[in-house]
Amino acid sequence: MALIRWDPFRDIERLEPFRDIDTLQRQMNRLFDRLMPTNNGDEGIGFGFVPAAELEETEDAIHLRLEIPGLEAKDINVEVTSDTVSISGERKSETKTEEKGIARSEFRYGRFQRVIPLPREVQNDRVEAEYKDGILRLTLPKSMSDKQKSVKVNIG
Repeated sequence: MALIRWDPFRDIERLEPFRDIDTLQRQMNRLFDRLMPTNNGDEGIGFGFVPAAELEETEDAIHLRLEIPGLEAKDINVEVTSDTVSISGERKSETKTEEKGIARSEFRYGRFQRVIPLPREVQNDRVEAEYKDGILRLTLPKSMSDKQKSVKVNIG
């Protein structure tokens, strides 16, 4: 197997400007995900993974979905302010004593935390949450004062 040096700026001049930024951001996110410390016995528990998120804004609410497989709802902590959502938890490793054992594991264990800034203020006392099939769904109603209103503008 040949080793190839990773160069995030290779061929960047022939790509579209916005595509460059998006590509670079995805590559940097993957790099930081790989560099995060995980559970290494004596070194203690570090941050093991960062859940992927998807944010959608509608007229009345902001809908946030996070991919957090392998956990139970009781292992996830969600805190919402008027302009941020903080999700944290821990995926504990399962140690099994068997004759054959595990040859390789790509599962990530340990604590995680993700703070997501919101594009609009929300009513944090009216948040609805659902956790099913490894997906956390949050519905964050927009603040009444922050909803976009149509205003007639007089010209002249």
